[in-house]
Amino acid sequence: MNLKVLNVKGAEVKDITLNDNVWGIEPHQQAIYDTVVSQQAALRQGTKKTKTRAEVSGGGRKPWKQKGTGRARQGSIRAPQWRGGGVAFGPTPDINYKKSVNKKVKALAFRSALSLKAKESNLVIVDKFEFSKPSTKEMLEVMKNLKIDNQKTLIITKEKEMLVIKSANNISKLKTLPANQINMFDILNANKLVMTEEAALAVEGVYA
Repeated sequence: MNLKVLNVKGAEVKDITLNDNVWGIEPHQQAIYDTVVSQQAALRQGTKKTKTRAEVSGGGRKPWKQKGTGRARQGSIRAPQWRGGGVAFGPTPDINYKKSVNKKVKALAFRSALSLKAKESNLVIVDKFEFSKPSTKEMLEVMKNLKIDNQKTLIITKEKEMLVIKSANNISKLKTLPANQINMFDILNANKLVMTEEAALAVEGVYA
């Protein structure tokens, strides 16, 4: 796959050849779905809790004797069938929401997502970002030059570049990530994927 490499002014500076096994495969929808579900499930926290019969107060004494009353036998007034009793099978904070995905399936999902962006012409390769200081104004100008302004965009650099991050922080539709922290949700959630040439080659090296 051949793509144009742009500079921050939007001008073409050269061509880059990318591996079709990473950027040009037929997207595998099930692999994408499973990986996104797994990622979202891993973010869930166990914040729900109900008290069991062992945790509610009271009920230390048997309410009436076992036999002879004509009523059903009861061991505690804090059993689940009693008003004010503990909850049976209620939610607990130690529940594990994680869903495992095979490593090869996850790699296939990433290749599929990257190929989908390239196929839809939503992948932009830039040679590098040049900021002398953090500047939201300059970042907005770069987005305008790349014709991605007013679109939800994910910028991926090879390493964590603080000047790029700080320049993008105040722009609501812009998010930045280093290449080793890319994830399925952010890739798919963005309308445009902007990568530096170094970042694209680094990602390709992982999934090729």
